[in-house]
Amino acid sequence: MAETDQTTAAPVVKIKKYANRRLYNTATSSYVTLENLCQMVKDGQDFIVEDAKTGEDITRGVLTQIIFEEESKGGQQLLPIGFLRRLISFYGDSLQTLVPSYLEVSMASFQRNQEQMRQYMAEAFGEMFPFRSIEEMGRQNMAMFQRAMTMFNPFVAGMNEGDKPGMADKPGGEPEVDTLKKQMEELRKQVEALARNKG
Repeated sequence: MAETDQTTAAPVVKIKKYANRRLYNTATSSYVTLENLCQMVKDGQDFIVEDAKTGEDITRGVLTQIIFEEESKGGQQLLPIGFLRRLISFYGDSLQTLVPSYLEVSMASFQRNQEQMRQYMAEAFGEMFPFRSIEEMGRQNMAMFQRAMTMFNPFVAGMNEGDKPGMADKPGGEPEVDTLKKQMEELRKQVEALARNKG
């Protein structure tokens, strides 16, 4: 049986995971493997995975398992060691809550540009891969993230401007809460502008 996402009206397949680690597709009434779920993702088929006993949503863990399996196959891995180290370093960090949003925006931007990138590759067949175009996209995403980090840390923002204390540290300056609100609004506008430019 498939559920329906109310926002997109697209069928969401329910997968049940049993104690023996077997995965059961309730839409097709058949057992599936992680490889089958991987193909469903590639095909754009949305699904959720629930623990058959408790009903707990364990989709995140299963998707992580799929990534682990794909990365373990050898060949071309998608997750560089440096990226993994940086990602791990954010667990428990004060900016941890910002990272998921940044990754979502970056991946959405990359996905919107994938057809353009495929065209670059097709045009560059037999020539050097157009790293500059992709590096530019990466630089823009990283610049946005760094601005976000600066905005959420007024002390760092001040130190970046001639190693002087930020406005939040000045006597008679704006209250820190008001400053953060303005900075968050600025970040929101930058994200929207980036999305429009990428689209």
